[in-house]
Amino acid sequence: MSITIKDALVSLYPSKTWGWYGGDYPYSGLDWREDSITQPTEDELNTEVVRLQAAYDAQAYARSRKAKYDLLNQDEMRYDDLINSTTTWQDAIAAIKTEYPK
Repeated sequence: MSITIKDALVSLYPSKTWGWYGGDYPYSGLDWREDSITQPTEDELNTEVVRLQAAYDAQAYARSRKAKYDLLNQDEMRYDDLINSTTTWQDAIAAIKTEYPK
């Protein structure tokens, strides 16, 4: 996922003091609607885009792990391990954590 200028605006100004009417260039679609708040500069928006993208990218391992965890029938695996004295569930979780380290 690529963070956009619109994402940066939502992050910086969640109360929606702006509107967007199209266009990808930072200011081509921006309709600033708040007189009491100074409109952000292109540099401020770009800095927020970089910050948000870094935060999103830093969580890639967590999204990948969750997708793999969701494929497991963990309750059944834990029950079967309890009954059979095995470690199938623990082994599966460990393998996912090894495949997608922090």
